[in-house]
Amino acid sequence: MLDLLRIRNNPQEVADGLAKKGFKADFTQVIAWDDERKSLITAVEQLKAQKNKVSAQIPVLKKAGQPVEPIFEEMRKLGDEIAVGDAKITELVANINDTLACMPNIPDDDLLSGEKENNQVIKMGGEKPTFDFQPKNHVDICTDLGLIDYERGVKLSGNGFWIYRGLGAQLEWALLNYFVEEHLKDGYEFILPPYQLGYNCGYGAGQFPKFSDEVYWLDCDEDKKRNRFMLPTAETALVNMYAGEIIDESKLPMKFFAYSPCFRKEAGSARTEERGMIRGHQFNKIEMVQYAHPDKSKEAFEELVEKASRLVEKLGLHYRVSKLAAGDCSASMARTYDVELWIPSMGIYKECSSVSNANDYQARRNNTRFRDSKTGKPQFVHTLNGSGLATSRLIPAIVEQFQNADGSVTVPEVLRKFMGGLETISKI
Repeated sequence: MLDLLRIRNNPQEVADGLAKKGFKADFTQVIAWDDERKSLITAVEQLKAQKNKVSAQIPVLKKAGQPVEPIFEEMRKLGDEIAVGDAKITELVANINDTLACMPNIPDDDLLSGEKENNQVIKMGGEKPTFDFQPKNHVDICTDLGLIDYERGVKLSGNGFWIYRGLGAQLEWALLNYFVEEHLKDGYEFILPPYQLGYNCGYGAGQFPKFSDEVYWLDCDEDKKRNRFMLPTAETALVNMYAGEIIDESKLPMKFFAYSPCFRKEAGSARTEERGMIRGHQFNKIEMVQYAHPDKSKEAFEELVEKASRLVEKLGLHYRVSKLAAGDCSASMARTYDVELWIPSMGIYKECSSVSNANDYQARRNNTRFRDSKTGKPQFVHTLNGSGLATSRLIPAIVEQFQNADGSVTVPEVLRKFMGGLETISKI
């Protein structure tokens, strides 16, 4: 959520920042509501002070043997006025918060305006594979080797689902074990969150209310705020773990990673670049999240980018890192770098990790703070997240980049210990 004080003090600066994301901001109404709220608070406080003053007369009148009924009547009227004022203040606060909740995060100053066309490649890693034979696409490779059963996945659940089989299931689990091992080495705490979350989690992560139709809801209540949904990413759970709490500053940064399947209403398409596992309604992912001190936020971001890149490098894959333009960052993020894998059959790169910094946007929504040791005052933390990694893009990249002329696939060295020492996956 945006800082209303920042909007009041620098409305044009905030509007210009949001315009880089393609969002046209008009703060006239929200500032008017806030002015009315402030005025009402002053008026209600005066009424409360008057009520207290009147109330203090009761024992004096009683002691003097004078009637107190007129005092009680005056207090009742004051109480009614106070209740009306408090209700109006609550209504105004709700209006302000609802409006701010639908506004995206302000992108960092160094991000370019626009969409994908203004993304910048800032790093290339790994050797780009070349073949002295006609390479196959990942769908055919996975089918020929019996790694993925697309046909029966569709039979069970419809388009956008698949089944891992045999060595395919082992390869998937080997990747997850590899990620877990690496994150534990780096001192991150392992979390296994619930896969069903309450509305407050989607709101706190900045995904609701705008994107509430993109998740799978479990309950049928017309008021979605009383419903649960299947998590679209473990980030949604992790950034809300300390909602409403004040964290000891000495504990920052707090570093977590979580495994979860992710459930998304992504439609996908019949395009070649969406075939197979590239886009689905359910996929596995390890997610990294940090709660950082605002002064260390940039350092935390660079650490997460380096970690995601290192995971891909150790697999031996060719990849690149792209700095996203403001309009290509998600609504709740101020900054995002994508780690993208080369898919030879498509001739394009596909994202396997998005590393993002929300700054204090999510923390404002879910009220996650730390107490500043110098001032003693609470401040909002910065929250950052990054895939570490998503497997549904990795397996296509692995089988395509490491395919051999005989139809087999070489297993990345770092995964072999998780696959019983297997070096090559061949057709049985």
